[in-house]
Amino acid sequence: MRKLVLTLAVLALAGLGQAQVTLNYWLWDANQLAPYQQCVADFEAANPGVSVRVSQTGWGDYWTALTTGFVAGTAPDVFTNHLQQYPTFVEMEQLVDIGPLIERDGVDVDIYLEGLADLWVRDGARYGLPKDWDTIAIVYNQAMTAAAGISEAEMRALTWNPVDGGTFQEVAARLTLDRNGNDALSPDFDRNSIVQHGFSFAYDGAGAGYGQTEWSHFAVSTGWSFNDGIWGSEYYYDDPRFISTIDWLARLMRDMGVMPAFSDISALGGNSLFYAGQVAMLTDGSWMIGGHAANAPFEVGFAPLPAGPEGRKSMFNGLADSIWVGTRHQEEAWQLVKHLASPACQEVVGAAGVVFPAIPSAVDTALATFAERGLDVSAYTEQALAEGGTFLFPITDNAAEINSIMQAALSSVLLGQESAEAALTTANRSVNALFR
Repeated sequence: MRKLVLTLAVLALAGLGQAQVTLNYWLWDANQLAPYQQCVADFEAANPGVSVRVSQTGWGDYWTALTTGFVAGTAPDVFTNHLQQYPTFVEMEQLVDIGPLIERDGVDVDIYLEGLADLWVRDGARYGLPKDWDTIAIVYNQAMTAAAGISEAEMRALTWNPVDGGTFQEVAARLTLDRNGNDALSPDFDRNSIVQHGFSFAYDGAGAGYGQTEWSHFAVSTGWSFNDGIWGSEYYYDDPRFISTIDWLARLMRDMGVMPAFSDISALGGNSLFYAGQVAMLTDGSWMIGGHAANAPFEVGFAPLPAGPEGRKSMFNGLADSIWVGTRHQEEAWQLVKHLASPACQEVVGAAGVVFPAIPSAVDTALATFAERGLDVSAYTEQALAEGGTFLFPITDNAAEINSIMQAALSSVLLGQESAEAALTTANRSVNALFR
């Protein structure tokens, strides 16, 4: 039987060079489009019987189109997947278990950064091979910090707590200016004529329930946890530590003016406000390093997140490529996934300097590329390597429903429509009811 399986696999691979097959590959990040087009071109050159159509769609539309494609039978053969989404796709039985293919071809999943490959395993089945990883850090306008007399060393040593905000809040206040040049610590500061806010976050409404770039690092640094672990069914959004974190953010927006109004952040985006010179500091992910360097009309710096009561914490996330169960070309799709996760492709991605690849040697290539551009991105990599410095993006059932509930609750607090304690206590009951 084993001999027959191996013979069929060899024949299938041989067929890659004969019968013409067209695969569709989707991704959402425009910054990664060019390096993955190069990886696809390399794959096509090695497999002349296969052509690959690469499509890039923005984050929000991407998941809608993908889900519609599952139902209509028009989904791509291979697509970039996210830890927030894949549990739902597993439940919908839309992903190929590539575990048997990995075993058949002897693919070494230990070449990736520790723990990345196992994020894509559930109940013994494996649904993707890693392609990159990310952490969160502070991105700041170097001209603004210099004008405020804030040194790089000061930026790298910030502290935070939900009571008075620590030195992070103090620096954010020094970077908040009214039209007369008074900062938010001055008795002459005019709250009604702010021209520069000290801080914002890169807001993503589609993932607001998990606060990857917005609030997760603050909340977890208090000792709080989202839930009772991977595939957990008990959430803790009603924990006083989480409530106090969100309440602190609301005060920065509504009472102090250190942050823009949430209506502005959610409508315009923290990045746009940052590029427009209306915000001095931004918390954002490592996948945006290249975007900030290219799009900001000023020199940007990168600093570690502030250390909270339980230390400095960053969400750790990783993407993978998955195969749609409805593909008519599973063997060819697998060969594409295997190539995209290979050292050869990872080196291409690293050399592009857009994300940190999943293979450590390719991370070194990315760091060299960033250094050539004059960018010190150690705030991201040091956080990833720090003992106890990261926590996982919640891998959970009912992800879409949780996000919808929490987005509504958090928006009501940040807009001043409801207290943090009332909104989050109610929301937590609704979230946990999903698992009952």
